[in-house]
Amino acid sequence: MSPLPLDGVRVLDLSRLLPGPFASLVLADLGADVVKVEDTGPGDYVRMTPPYVEGVEDSAKSAPFLALNRNKRSVRLDLKQDAGREAFLALADTADVVLESFRPGVLDRLGVGFEALRARNPRIVVCAITGFGQTGPLKDRPGHDLNYLGLNGVLALNGVRGGEPVNGGVQVADLGGGALMAVAGILAALRHAERTGEGQHVDVSMTDGALALTAMDAAMALQGGAPRRGETILTGAHLCYRPYACADGYITIGALEPKFWHAFCTGVGREDLIPHQFDPPGSDAHAEVVAIAAARTRAEWAAFGAERDACVEPVWELDEALESELVREREMVVELRQPGAAAPVRTLGVPVKLSATPGDPHRRPAPSLGEHTDELLREAGLDDARIAALRAAGAIAGVPA
Repeated sequence: MSPLPLDGVRVLDLSRLLPGPFASLVLADLGADVVKVEDTGPGDYVRMTPPYVEGVEDSAKSAPFLALNRNKRSVRLDLKQDAGREAFLALADTADVVLESFRPGVLDRLGVGFEALRARNPRIVVCAITGFGQTGPLKDRPGHDLNYLGLNGVLALNGVRGGEPVNGGVQVADLGGGALMAVAGILAALRHAERTGEGQHVDVSMTDGALALTAMDAAMALQGGAPRRGETILTGAHLCYRPYACADGYITIGALEPKFWHAFCTGVGREDLIPHQFDPPGSDAHAEVVAIAAARTRAEWAAFGAERDACVEPVWELDEALESELVREREMVVELRQPGAAAPVRTLGVPVKLSATPGDPHRRPAPSLGEHTDELLREAGLDDARIAALRAAGAIAGVPA
């Protein structure tokens, strides 16, 4: 089998919950050796998040945890102890990346910040994913996805004109602004280290990252415009680009280009609507499109979209989408083997399709808490006597009894 593109890259992942683990999941699926560095307590909080997988009784029973942490190993260290800190530094001596999501300054206070790591390993890349970045007036403030989107203008764009802002269905700041920006930053920094032997610090703010996703609307605002929800193309200002109720659910009409709108109108026998492509909601033409959409089912509209280049598709609920031919043929749902599970665990596949070195979601099941502590410390050069002493001191731990 061909080597994966990130074979030979080791990532020490100190992060928890979603943004950091999703970033390291992308790297792990592409071949990186990702080590979850967890505490000697309960570890990553996602381990306790239901629903749980039938038959799995240990700390890897959480379905969300399994989804985020396949292809990783787990070591438990107490970084507040000198001995635990030294064990971590031994691991970092041969690592390529350290990923963390603490508030700014925490790793420095623990004695394992960027400068301390770089002094021992000049090539190391340290990536910090935080809500507001390592600098600025809010750097020490706690927050969640909703807070970041509220402060960078993204949330204000969601919803209908005159209505309240609407929460999104996925974590745009956590995943798009945090995890994926971190992956890009890490890969860029690794390329620089490969060329120069010099590591660097990657500062990823989820607020910054999600703001960058507003590129087109921000360009309008920075030129004196004032984008408002319900008044932009993406938020339903024009009848040609909106969701519509149909006979048994909803569809999307995304006919922004005139050729697509022409195909829609001719397809439904309403050429008279062609000049009204950019009429607003509430107009007479909009009312006509509402009636047209309501006259057919989602399946009928799906057939319509298959026959005509009109950018018309059904809106599937998430469970329906996961069972769709589109998702199946793109291998975006895969079955993983998890020790103890009563059946294969279904989870999402690898979204980046590489032709020569495709990612592999099956290399390693999600780890039990501390499952690889001894293995990893031996790889770092610690002998069995030293590992036993660290365990006796409470500086490390293995799988909970």
